[in-house]
Amino acid sequence: MFVKICGLTDPEDALLAAGLGANAVGMILTASPRRVTMGSAHDIVRRLPPEIMTVGVFRNDGKERVVELTNKLGLQAVQLHGDETPETTKWVADRVPHVIRAFAYDDPALNDRIEYGPHRLLIDAPEPGSGVPFDWTALPPSVQDQPFILAGGLTADNVAEAIRRVAPWGVDVATGVESEPGRKDPAKVRRFLAAVREVAPKVERPDGHGMAP
Repeated sequence: MFVKICGLTDPEDALLAAGLGANAVGMILTASPRRVTMGSAHDIVRRLPPEIMTVGVFRNDGKERVVELTNKLGLQAVQLHGDETPETTKWVADRVPHVIRAFAYDDPALNDRIEYGPHRLLIDAPEPGSGVPFDWTALPPSVQDQPFILAGGLTADNVAEAIRRVAPWGVDVATGVESEPGRKDPAKVRRFLAAVREVAPKVERPDGHGMAP
């Protein structure tokens, strides 16, 4: 199962996540308590092995800035986590390797997700980064007909239940493995990944770990 550890600000934390088995690391490049500096982002990308996907997270930033920073840092993917329109999403997607389009589970725009293009879908809580999970049973049934990444308040204590309930293609965690905003707790990261590995083989999911849907 695809696992992304998000909100990284330190190269050592990124190496820890990769060494423990994460598939991807996310760096927030927009306004946030977990915003990474350009220097740290560059070091994270430079030091990680190429098989670990590096993701830049943006929220309502100018499309030119998204593409500029993605290419400048050599990121492998962009996560658009705001109110970006289908037109903006497609414009960015034409200029970067991969796009993850994030929606809150109750966002009406989720019903029009096909308009945004064939990108990897991420479903989050209404307040990203709050550490508060949402009601997984409230996911629109149509969402579960396609591969998606589940985020929002996941921890080592609840991720197994979340996987059993909604069978996501992947999971994304930030707050649930932190010691403080932007810094990861090695024990929490280890427990989270162990919890995913314990239950994931029992869940039917799409084959492959690439970003193409």
